[in-house]
Amino acid sequence: MIAKVSCAALMGIDAFKVELEVDFSRSGMPCFTMVGLAEGAVKESKERVFPALKNCGFKVPPARITVNLAPADVRKAGSAYDLPLAVGILCAMGIIDQEKIDGWYMAGELSLTGELKSVPGVLPLAMAARESSARGLVVPVANGSEGAVVKDLSVIAANDLGQVVRFLLGEEVVEPATVDIDTLWNERQSFFNDFAEVKGQEHAKRAIEIAAAGAHNLLFIGPPGSGKTMLAKRIPTVLPPLRFEEALEVTKIYSVAGQLPKDRALMVTRPFRTPHHTISDVGLIGGGRYPQPGETSLAHRGVLFLDEMPEFKKNVLEVLRQPLEDGEVNISRSLVTLKYPADVMLVAAMNPCPCGYLTDETHPCECSPLAVQRYRSRISGPLLDRIDLQVDVPAVPYDDLKQVRSNVDSGTMRERIARARLIQEERYAAMPILTNSELEGSALEQYCTIGEAEHAFLKQAVESLGLSARAYTRVLRISRTIADLEGVDTIGVEHLAEAINYRTMDRQG
Repeated sequence: MIAKVSCAALMGIDAFKVELEVDFSRSGMPCFTMVGLAEGAVKESKERVFPALKNCGFKVPPARITVNLAPADVRKAGSAYDLPLAVGILCAMGIIDQEKIDGWYMAGELSLTGELKSVPGVLPLAMAARESSARGLVVPVANGSEGAVVKDLSVIAANDLGQVVRFLLGEEVVEPATVDIDTLWNERQSFFNDFAEVKGQEHAKRAIEIAAAGAHNLLFIGPPGSGKTMLAKRIPTVLPPLRFEEALEVTKIYSVAGQLPKDRALMVTRPFRTPHHTISDVGLIGGGRYPQPGETSLAHRGVLFLDEMPEFKKNVLEVLRQPLEDGEVNISRSLVTLKYPADVMLVAAMNPCPCGYLTDETHPCECSPLAVQRYRSRISGPLLDRIDLQVDVPAVPYDDLKQVRSNVDSGTMRERIARARLIQEERYAAMPILTNSELEGSALEQYCTIGEAEHAFLKQAVESLGLSARAYTRVLRISRTIADLEGVDTIGVEHLAEAINYRTMDRQG
C-alpha cells in the first residue's frame, strides 16, 4: 500500500510543498530505501522513527519500505521529516486511513521515545500550508505558538507521536494552538539605555537622528573612549517600531536559522546584531554547505553594527557591497541559488589611525602618514561610498562630562524620527520604497529635485571633494531626509551643506 503525507522543505526563507510517499510491501527482502535527494538528518530519520514507533506501541513487521520525497530533484535537509515519515508508515500499514491525513501538513523531530522536538522553519511552513488551503498543520508543542502566528490556519501542537495518531484517528481532541498578537506587541523590549546618558557628542546624535529617519548607513570615526560604541548601542531606542509585515519577515529569517527564542513566537523589535571582527564572510552574509542566513540577514529591518571596522578581514568587508546596495544576499551553489533579505542599516565604528589618537588633542599620535593610509585603506572606496554618513566623534571635553544628563534624549529623537518616517511612508505609498535610503533612478530625480543655486553649490562640492557618482546620490538622499526632519518639501542649500558635512572621509581625502 502507498501512503502520501504533506510536508515542506525550505528554499531560502520560504517553504515549498514536499509530498512524502511511503510504499510498504511484505513481499521481497526486508529493507528501507529513501530517495528524493535526502541528506544528512533526513537519511538518519529511520534510526529515530522506528524506535519511536516501537516505544509508542506500534509494531512494524519486517517489510520492504520505499520512501520518496517529491519533487525528487530538490535537496531536503533537517529532522522535520521524522513525523510525516512515521505517520506515512502507519498509514501504509493500514493503521491510519489516507483520508485522515489528506490536507494536513506535518513537521517535527522524533526522539527515540516518540516525543516531538522543535524544528526550525515552522513559520514559513505554516504560511505555505495556508497558501495551499491545507486543513491544518501538525507540529511539536514547542513550535505551536510560532505556527499560530499565521491566521486562518489550524495549528495542532502535539507532545508526542501517540497524541498525533490519536488526533488523526479522532480518539483525542486537540485544540488548535493560539497566540495573542496584541499581547506580543505589548511585550516589546523595554530599553534601559537612553541617549540622555550620552554626554556631549551632539553632532553625532544629530547624525544618528538623520540616519535613523532615512535608514542611512553610518560610520563613526574617533579616538578610543569617545563614545562610538555607546552611541551605536543606543540606536535601537530611537528606531520606529516594526510593522506586522516587517515582523513576519524578520521572524521567518530567525525561524529558518533556528535562532527564534523559545519564548517568542514573533520578533517584535528591530534586530541589533554585533558580530565580532573575526567573523568569516560566510558567517557575515550567509552560505555554507547547507546555506543558512548570515549576520547581515539576521539584522534585516534592523541594525548591523561593526565595531572596529578596519579589524575585519578585507574580503569579509567587501562581500557587504552587494547586500548594502540591493538589500538582499544572493548565494549561488552548484545545485541551488538562494536569496536572503538583508535590508539593514549598517552602523560601523573605527579609529582614525592604528594607535587611535590622530584626532585627539590630549594624546600624541605615534603613527606615520603611511601607517595611517594603510589602516584606512582596509576599508575600500566602493564600500565607503555605500556608507551615507561618515561622522567624526571627538573625545568628550571635561565640561561635557560633568553634566548630569544630556538635553537630547531618546524619546525626543524618536518622535522626530517617527514624523520623518511617516512623511516618507505617505510619499512612497504607491512605490516599493519605504525610506529615502532606497531612492534611485527616476524616483531620486522626482523626489530630490533641487534649484539652480543648489546645483551650483553641489557642483562646487563634488568637484572640490572629488565625490563619486554614488557619493553624489548619497548626498541627495541625506539632504532629502534632513528636509523631512524639518518638515519641508524643498531641498535647500543648507540641507546639502549639512549632508556634505557628514562625508568626513571624502573631505579628508
